[in-house]
Amino acid sequence: MTRPEDEEPQGDAPAPDDAPDSGGTDDQQEEDDLFAAVAAAMSRPPRRDSETFAADDAVDGDPEADPPVEPVVEEADEIDLDDEDDEADPPEDDPEDAPDDEPDDEPDDEVEDDEVEDDEAVVTPHVEDSPDVAASPAANDRTEMQPPVGAYDDLFYPPPAADTAVAAPAAYDPFEGSYDAEDPPRRRGRRLLVGALLLVGAAYVGGYFLTGARLPADASVAGVDVSGSSPAEARATLSRELGPRTEQPIVLTHEKKQFTIDPDDAGLSLDVPASVEAVGGTRSWDPRDMAALFFGEHDHDAVVEAETSKLSGVLGTIGEAVDVPVVQPQITFPGGKAKPRRPRDGRVVDRPATTEVVKDAYVGDEESAEVVLETVRPAVDLEGLREALRGIGTTAVSAPVTIKVGDKAIDLPVTAYAPALVIRVEDGAMAPYIDPEKLAEPLSDATTGIGTKAVDATVELRNGKPVVVPGKEGVGLQPEEMATKLLPAIAATGDDRSVAIEAKVVEPAFTTKDAKNLKITEKISEFTTEYPPAAYRDTNQGRAAELIDGTVIKPGETFSFNDIVGERTQANGFVSGTVINGGVFREELGGGVSQVATTTYNAAFFGGMDDVEHHPHAFYIDRYPVGREATVYWGSLDLRWKNPTDYGVLVHAYVERSAPGRNGRMHVELWSTKVWDEVRAGKSARRNFREPGKQYDDSDRCVPQSPIQGFDIDIYRSFYKDGKRVRTETDTAVYQAADTVICGKKPKSSEDD
Repeated sequence: MTRPEDEEPQGDAPAPDDAPDSGGTDDQQEEDDLFAAVAAAMSRPPRRDSETFAADDAVDGDPEADPPVEPVVEEADEIDLDDEDDEADPPEDDPEDAPDDEPDDEPDDEVEDDEVEDDEAVVTPHVEDSPDVAASPAANDRTEMQPPVGAYDDLFYPPPAADTAVAAPAAYDPFEGSYDAEDPPRRRGRRLLVGALLLVGAAYVGGYFLTGARLPADASVAGVDVSGSSPAEARATLSRELGPRTEQPIVLTHEKKQFTIDPDDAGLSLDVPASVEAVGGTRSWDPRDMAALFFGEHDHDAVVEAETSKLSGVLGTIGEAVDVPVVQPQITFPGGKAKPRRPRDGRVVDRPATTEVVKDAYVGDEESAEVVLETVRPAVDLEGLREALRGIGTTAVSAPVTIKVGDKAIDLPVTAYAPALVIRVEDGAMAPYIDPEKLAEPLSDATTGIGTKAVDATVELRNGKPVVVPGKEGVGLQPEEMATKLLPAIAATGDDRSVAIEAKVVEPAFTTKDAKNLKITEKISEFTTEYPPAAYRDTNQGRAAELIDGTVIKPGETFSFNDIVGERTQANGFVSGTVINGGVFREELGGGVSQVATTTYNAAFFGGMDDVEHHPHAFYIDRYPVGREATVYWGSLDLRWKNPTDYGVLVHAYVERSAPGRNGRMHVELWSTKVWDEVRAGKSARRNFREPGKQYDDSDRCVPQSPIQGFDIDIYRSFYKDGKRVRTETDTAVYQAADTVICGKKPKSSEDD
């Protein structure tokens, strides 16, 4: 194939240098440049449209990138890449295109836009005239070339600049409807997240099963190492190590006192399975329990169960020996004059805390543990008492109260209501209170001119038999209503110190029908105790017996010694005597009353009553039946029993006073209808003996005391019906040792005492 510029000029054609610019040379140059560009494009792999468009966008977005090449439209018949034999025709002379004297700078045969047909035009980049391109081998060696599909992409879509970022191809996403072999970062992140969640979930489930398979790596129960053990191994270890400890008695101490507790008497038991579960011997979904298998120290207490009633009884006995009851302030009015009682702190056994001490000592290896005490403060202090004395305590008894009934006016003297009046602590403050029962009799006596007094029905023993005494209606003032209306009146002065009230029919509190329905027909039990001659015993026991005599306990009701007898005060008819307080004898009002409680307890014991509350003395007193005795102390220790039958119970109590050389005798009888043919008592041998110590007391309340040995004993109560034993109950009495008490200061030389 011969290039036109290699042929010799023919005829009179001018030399190439002098030839006119007809445009043929420029066209040839453009064709050669096109061949070179095609060859270069074929040497690179084709790019997809997405890359081209991304490159276009990158160029458009970069103001410093090279400007796009302007396309030039050429005749379709000037370049034919499909025929290797085609040659460029030499330019033809045209008279109209004859050269001028001076050559034109622009080609004469410009192609007009309107001469190009759309289906015959090939758009190619405009290539400037370049000698290098004209002389290139690609321009001189025209061989037949069939460019692959996409070979012209670089011509129509210029490549992006070298520093332009190209968007990554999109991956195949079944939810988006497109495909790419490479995952995008979002898809990759989603897969990583799902994988991580699956891994965590598998670890969590595995941790759940692992928590139930073994205990934490560093774990112990009550000091026994069970680290890394299986639950079964841990249970065996605890049973082996803690079992012997639970068979030993528990020793509690307070100052110089010791209290020995039998675990069985306190109802204590070791719960081994629960102890293992507490330290991690059970499956758990809690991540903290899973982490505990590998990290941290885990020392747990053993799980100890206790029968509340038994342990409460043991702590009550200890409390009797160490408790000092709190004294609340109070103002009474014996003889119509104010008598204040100063408040005092109390010191009592902290039962919840001491319960935990007992449980710890049950499985611990210490020789003894301390009783935990707590201080109980009065609800009102001394200043509050003084303020009450200056206020209501003075005004309440400053003058009589006028009672207006219709057109009658009667002055109620202070002495009539003063015995029923007390200023006591209520809701944390000092407030007056009038007892309707104590007011009834003096009110009736003081208002004899108003109506008639109602009479209650009762059950009395006459000639050794119970008799129902009918009740009677009355007309007069209602004690309950009067007690309520008197409270604002006694706090007032002048004309306001009056009460307007109407006389009404007064029904007896206990009717004849009520008395008959109780079916009190026979004696069901009795008990008698003796006491050495002592005037204070005759007085105090006689007064207590007088107060409880004639008490009727209806079916389901509970007898309370303290509620019936009341506080042991001079105003209530009691004198000073010997009591047990803090484990030693003391002189206090009401000494000897516990013998009335002991006698009443035994009458209820053999009468088949339910034991609700009773407390043996701190140490054993040999004039009482061992294990079957009860002490009382106002405000803290009570004797209570419940009537479980369908019949009423009448209490008959009386005292045979002592005399020189003759013991006094305390009697209590219960009258009702028999339910049991017989109730028998039994006892075990004494055990757990405790030896007394010695102490000195230089207070003015000291009472010398001989030593008494402490011990434990079980008491049995059996119920018989139709000749057969129906059931048996067991109660344990725990007696502490009573120290030798010497009144006076401890000698300095007695270091060994």
